[in-house]
Amino acid sequence: MAGTGLRAWAGHRIRSIPSWQITLGLALLGLGFLIAAQLATERPRIRYTTQERAPLIETAIDLQESQATLSAQVLQLRDQILALEQQGQGTNAAIRELNDELEDARLAAGLIPLRGTGVVFQLEDSVEPAGAVENERDYLVTARDLRTMVEELWLAGAEAIAINGERVVPTTSIIDIGGLILANSAYLSPPYQISAIGSEDLYEQVVSSPGFADLVRARQDAYGIRIGYLEPEQVDIPAFAGTVTLRNARPAPSEAPAAGDGG
Repeated sequence: MAGTGLRAWAGHRIRSIPSWQITLGLALLGLGFLIAAQLATERPRIRYTTQERAPLIETAIDLQESQATLSAQVLQLRDQILALEQQGQGTNAAIRELNDELEDARLAAGLIPLRGTGVVFQLEDSVEPAGAVENERDYLVTARDLRTMVEELWLAGAEAIAINGERVVPTTSIIDIGGLILANSAYLSPPYQISAIGSEDLYEQVVSSPGFADLVRARQDAYGIRIGYLEPEQVDIPAFAGTVTLRNARPAPSEAPAAGDGG
């Protein structure tokens, strides 16, 4: 009897509650379930983040240290590259200096063909007949005549000389061989063209010298040796084609300075 009365009272109480309160209560109940479910899913994520934070920080620190080490190595390598470049510049400068000296030596030895302003003299045998008591050789161009012309050209400031295309160098010898002239190791035949490179007034310097005047009087006036000249725009001098190897000469050994010489 008492249980029946309680149920009747509860049913009457529920019916007396407004419907909006029931709806609000159900909504709040559902919201509570949603919040509880979200909190339940966040806990593992929070635990995971907390557990992994220390290793990640340690890894980041290691990476920063590695980066710093690599940066120091990069700077060190840059310094080494700069030092090598500076050393290479010095080496290149030394090589250029040696090449310049070698070029000067090759020029002095006549091993390089040259072109420039200059003059060409031509000496030809005389066409006048020799007298009965005269030597016919006096009416021919001799090695002495060519040597005299070469000497006068050098004295006038010639920088390079060639005879019939044979370069005249310090070791060149000009001698008579039968009816021909030997220069270096080449036999030359008339007419003899002596080409020289020098200043624009090289010809004037030569013809105004006493030695050239003596040659003209002694050879052209007396025996009819023909001496002509030409001043082309450019004179070509070939390179020396012989050997520059010294067979018997050797560099003299330098003597050590005696004690007390101050050297």
